[in-house]
Amino acid sequence: MDIPWGMLALAWGAGLCIPLGGVIAQLERSHESHVKHSWLAGITALGGGILLAAVSLVLVPHAMQALSVWPLLGLFLLGAIGFMQVDRWLARGSGAKGQLLAMLMDFIPEAIALGALASASPAAAMLMALFIAAQNLPEGFNAYRELEGAGLSARQGLGAFLLLSLLGPLAALSGHLWLADAPGVLGGLMAFAAGGILYLIFQDIAPQVRVVHHWSPPLGATVGFMVGMLGDRLVG
Repeated sequence: MDIPWGMLALAWGAGLCIPLGGVIAQLERSHESHVKHSWLAGITALGGGILLAAVSLVLVPHAMQALSVWPLLGLFLLGAIGFMQVDRWLARGSGAKGQLLAMLMDFIPEAIALGALASASPAAAMLMALFIAAQNLPEGFNAYRELEGAGLSARQGLGAFLLLSLLGPLAALSGHLWLADAPGVLGGLMAFAAGGILYLIFQDIAPQVRVVHHWSPPLGATVGFMVGMLGDRLVG
C-alpha cells in the first residue's frame, strides 16, 4: 500500500493549529480588564462563527448530497442528543468543555473528508486543509482557556493538544482507505457531527460571547462565518 504522505502532512499541519492556538492563549497573560474580556469574547465568537460555517457550508451540504431526508434528519438529531448527553456528563464532573468537544467534532469528520478527497481532487483536499487550519486556530485558543479554567496545567493542556493534532492524519488516512468509495457513510458521519456541533454552539459557546454594554464580540461570529464562506468558495 502506498502511503499518501502529502495528504497526511496536510492533515497534521491543520491539526497543529490546535496546539498553536493553545500556545497563543498560554502566552496571552495580560491583566484582566473589560477590554480583555471583550477581546476574549470576540475570539470565542470567531470560533463559534467558523463552527457555524462548517455546519452550514461543509458538513450539512455534504450530508444532504449523500443521504435521503429521513436518515439525514435522524443522524442530525442523534448527534445533538448524543453530545447533549456527553456535555451533561462533563458538566457533572469538571465542568462543560463545549469548545473542545465542538472542535473535535468539527476536526475529525473534516479530516476524514480530506482523506476521502485526496485521490479524486488533490486541490480540493489542500484547500480543505487550509479551511480546517483556519478553524482550529481560534478553536484551539478558546479550548485551551476553557481547559485552563478547569485546572489543567500548561504542560498538560499543550501536551494534550499536541496528541489531539495526531488525530488529523489518522482520520485522513481512514477516510482515504475506507470512505473514498462510501459517500453514504461519510455523509452520515457529517450529519451526526453537524447536529452535535450545532447543539454545542448554542449550549456552551454562544452564551460566553455576550459582554454587557459591548457590541463588538458578536462581530467575531460574523467574521468567523465569513472565513467559512471564503473556505467554501475556495473549496467549491
